[in-house]
Amino acid sequence: MNNAIKEKERKEMGEEKTEKQYPVKSLHDFLFELDREWSKFRNGTLIGLISSGFLFIVVLWLILIIRRLDLGFAAFLFLIAAGVFLGYSIYAMYSQYRFFNKWERRIGLLLHLEEEILAGKLDEPPS
Repeated sequence: MNNAIKEKERKEMGEEKTEKQYPVKSLHDFLFELDREWSKFRNGTLIGLISSGFLFIVVLWLILIIRRLDLGFAAFLFLIAAGVFLGYSIYAMYSQYRFFNKWERRIGLLLHLEEEILAGKLDEPPS
C-alpha cells in the first residue's frame, strides 16, 4: 500500500523514474549474501543426511521385525518402499553436501579476490 502511495506522489511531482529492478544490487552484495548463507545450507544438508540415515536404519530394523512376526505383506511392501525412498534421499543429500564442500572453497577464493580488487592491490604494478 505504501509503495502505491509513493508511486502516485512521484507521478504527481513529475519524478518519473524508470529504473530496472535487478535481483541483487551488485556482485559484491551477491557474494556477501552467498557467503553468509552458505554454511546454513551445508549444515542443513548434513542434519538431513544424518536424520535420514537414522530413519533408514529404523526402517531396516522394522523390516526384520515384520518378517519375524509375520505382520503382513502390505506392511512389508510399505517398509520396502520407504527404504527405497530414504535410500534415494540419502544419496541426493550426500551429493548436495559434496557440492557445498566443493564450491565453498571456490566461493571463498572469489571473495578474497574481490576484496583485493576493492582494496586496489591488483591495480598496482609488481615491484
